[in-house]
Amino acid sequence: QVSLVESGGGLVQTGASLRLSCAASGRSFAYYAMGWFRQAPGKEREFVVAITGNGGTTYYADSVKGRFTISRDNAKNTVYLQMNSLEPEDTAVYYCAASAAVNLRQFSGNYWGQGTQVTVSS
Repeated sequence: QVSLVESGGGLVQTGASLRLSCAASGRSFAYYAMGWFRQAPGKEREFVVAITGNGGTTYYADSVKGRFTISRDNAKNTVYLQMNSLEPEDTAVYYCAASAAVNLRQFSGNYWGQGTQVTVSS
């Protein structure tokens, strides 16, 4: 069992940066691939990025490639999402997820956080 708590969301202007954090509790954090999803109002939840347990491999959605960076600190049981050059289209609730699967291209969470709101004003 893994519990996830996101933080770091907020209201920013276009072009700004934010860093989201997801703190995990439970055993064997390094065992899990971690990912971020987001859900905008009226839209389905969409995949953003994922990272393997050892942090060696990442996979990004095309919409965020070059602007967002995922990283993890297994000693702190935390995964981060650095978001740069934010756009109004990035406005969404961002969710952290953990998965025992290893195929990042088919990442789907076994465990989910409660989400953190990111709002980008134009």
